[in-house]
Amino acid sequence: MISIFPYSELGNHNYGWLDAHYHFNFAEYYHPDKSGYPPLIVWNDDCIQPGTGFPMHSHRDMEIITYIRQGAITHEDSLGNKGVTKAGEIQIMSAGTGITHSEYNHEDVETLLFQIWIHPNENNIQPRWENVAINSFHEPGIHILASGEKELENSNIIKLFQDATLYLINGEQEKDLDFELKNGRQIYLVVAKGSTTINKNEVQSRDGVFIKNENKLYFNFKEDSELIFFDLPAGSN
Repeated sequence: MISIFPYSELGNHNYGWLDAHYHFNFAEYYHPDKSGYPPLIVWNDDCIQPGTGFPMHSHRDMEIITYIRQGAITHEDSLGNKGVTKAGEIQIMSAGTGITHSEYNHEDVETLLFQIWIHPNENNIQPRWENVAINSFHEPGIHILASGEKELENSNIIKLFQDATLYLINGEQEKDLDFELKNGRQIYLVVAKGSTTINKNEVQSRDGVFIKNENKLYFNFKEDSELIFFDLPAGSN
């Protein structure tokens, strides 16, 4: 089963400083069929104006991934961390026992990003923040960015506290790639740029795609493209 959620049909709220499009229920946006695919519960497509951002606020027991598409975000937190995550990088924060943080766009251009929340499989862990450049994964193909799956725990990738894996796909125009789904797994995918077909289903830039009960995915790229997706344990959806 492949379900496509066009960008134009996502939930949306424009606060002026923040134009947010919601793949799942968040803040003022609610739809009875948009509760996410637990443990994945939030995927926001945000545009943050220069000189603005999210002031200090707190989280507990959540894995929060920020994928920067354009511009940069400056992070500060109650652990004493301060850093800038730029386009071509991701940051991952484990809220654990509790963390307070801010995220600001101190650049001269709009910052475009995906904000993704996943429930951890362990509560009350030690909070942490780290970022990683994905530009090092510029070669065409499928790349693992972060994971909590046991078979990958000794790999040189960022750890997630959940049985989930974050992938990046770099696709070349008119080229094909394939990805085999393991039994009992499901996928949520968003096209960061470009366009593709997935098992002959057309998917455009910033569309969301939910996939389950498929043995193999066949990608054909209509242009140079960048896709990001989570491989997740199967839920009740």
